Amino acid sequence: MSPTNSSSFRPSSFFLIGIPGLETTQHWIAVPLCAMYLLALLGNTVILGVIKSEPGLHQPMYLFLANLAVTDLVLSTSTLPKMLCIFWFDSRAIGFHACLTQMFFIHAFSSVESGILVAMAFDRYIAICQPLRYSAILKTSTVAKMSLLVVLRGVVLITPFPILLRRLSFCGHSIIPHSYCEHMAVVKLVCADTTVNKLYGLAVALLVVGLDILSIALSYIMILRAVFSLPSSDARLKALSTCVSHLCVILGFYIPGLFSFLTHRFGHQVPHHVHILLANLYLLVPPMMNPIVYGVKTKQIRVQVMKFLCVREA
Repeated sequence: MSPTNSSSFRPSSFFLIGIPGLETTQHWIAVPLCAMYLLALLGNTVILGVIKSEPGLHQPMYLFLANLAVTDLVLSTSTLPKMLCIFWFDSRAIGFHACLTQMFFIHAFSSVESGILVAMAFDRYIAICQPLRYSAILKTSTVAKMSLLVVLRGVVLITPFPILLRRLSFCGHSIIPHSYCEHMAVVKLVCADTTVNKLYGLAVALLVVGLDILSIALSYIMILRAVFSLPSSDARLKALSTCVSHLCVILGFYIPGLFSFLTHRFGHQVPHHVHILLANLYLLVPPMMNPIVYGVKTKQIRVQVMKFLCVREA
């Protein structure tokens, strides 16, 4: 095949390897991944059910938490079912457009989750630094507008990813050494110049993650200033305790996400199977842990969950 013909090739489908180097054992690795997915489904569904059924939880903090639960359900469901098909049934093929759709949902809702964490940091800032104006600033309509803005940001920023890829020509091979259609993994299969794709992907990552982390950091700097100006240690501990759940969720989301992003571009010395395993966990651990963290650390949710379980048992 001539170079011209090879460069004009567009595959009808891609083939996902799964975890390169661990093909013989990945059917066992799928067992804990499946368990994590089931826990994520159960935990986030319970959180949504409790918040919906209890009028006392129709407050900004819990409405943001409901948005986080929906986002986690979308993120995990976008990847895990296909991943299990690869690991257990050797069903590696994924259609070209299905791959681009999966890629869109993964990156768009990762951006949405990051934006929700910023909104939750703003909620904690208002609750601690301006408690008397909390109800006036964070009305239900304001929460809805902030949530809509976060979703629109993710959709608008990520939509060019599949559009830019559709216009390019791919090489003769269509094997993706990954468990799902990640943007940079697909870009590496392109024969044409991908400078625009790489630069745009880098710009989006810096814009979303960079600005969001900066916004969260500024919120917590002001929160800490307000907390340490409180007269008693009990008051300081009580104020800080309301932020513990949010800080745990932030660390669980950003640390593996940044590792995966940096490894794709600069971490050529990191073993590929380690990178893919961590990339899989990045999309499964936060959705599984978030409802557990908030269920354990937030008294109102813990009480309502116990009431729900007691009613079910009765």
